[in-house]
Amino acid sequence: MNHSLDYSKGAAWMDGEIIPISEAKISVLDWGFTRSDVTYDVTQVWQGAFFRLDDYLDRFQESMTKTRLEVPQTKGDMRQILHEMVAKSGLTDAYVALVASRGTPQVAGSRDPRHCKNHFFAWCIPWLNVIPDDVAARGAHLKIAETVRRIPIDSVDPTAKNYHWGDLTKGLFEAKDAGFDTVILLDHQGRITEGAGFNVFGIIDGVVVTPREGALEGITRRTVLEVAEELGMKTAIRDISAEEFLEAEEVFTATTAGGVTPVARVNDRIFTNDAPGPITLKLKEVYWSVHDRAEHREIITY
Repeated sequence: MNHSLDYSKGAAWMDGEIIPISEAKISVLDWGFTRSDVTYDVTQVWQGAFFRLDDYLDRFQESMTKTRLEVPQTKGDMRQILHEMVAKSGLTDAYVALVASRGTPQVAGSRDPRHCKNHFFAWCIPWLNVIPDDVAARGAHLKIAETVRRIPIDSVDPTAKNYHWGDLTKGLFEAKDAGFDTVILLDHQGRITEGAGFNVFGIIDGVVVTPREGALEGITRRTVLEVAEELGMKTAIRDISAEEFLEAEEVFTATTAGGVTPVARVNDRIFTNDAPGPITLKLKEVYWSVHDRAEHREIITY
């Protein structure tokens, strides 16, 4: 084994081997590439330990079932792979992905997904925030897209994490062109769903509310709801119209890659004097403190 290889920018596990992230590749014939026929999940390493790894692995297994992807690795195998891969990288704060891809057809020219050899791989890179720290500090500016709606849930199930970002990418262009930081999409009934890589929340009549449908059932979302209840706040998972969302007392986002992020503006609506709101900041503080709880930490041996 070549011990001079540079893993500082990240590492990947592919075909039983841990390699530098720069060497990770899949075939151009892989349906994960040609058809976005993939499910994946993203977990985090924070201060040398995985956070809620069991929950992420369970959701990944559920997503594979929903998408009819089968790989030879068990949940235990995946846990071991992730630990060894991150340890090899040396990263103590990391963004970690697990991927199951449809693979390539074993019958040349076949269009039958059952003919593909599914496969698993994983990779990690240094920690990143979906919404940068300087944006979070002032409060993010979000646009509710007008030119695109979220892919219907009976077409692409958002609870199985996927690479079908055509709608989100179109929304991002709209938001960025208009000077906003990122985007939120509505469904075809005009209800709030999610943003480009994050769940959304509103504080509405003092209740911490997040959309019921059209969004990933995020582990960070789950943690936020648990934290809110610990703090004595009321919570709800329900439909939220765009009009109701814009009248919220506070708005924030939640994602593995960044945690709780305050929102100061949505469209032309300004929240909490154009700054992070007090309830959001409290939830953010306690969310990060939860990372120190032994029941949520899996320490990595480097």
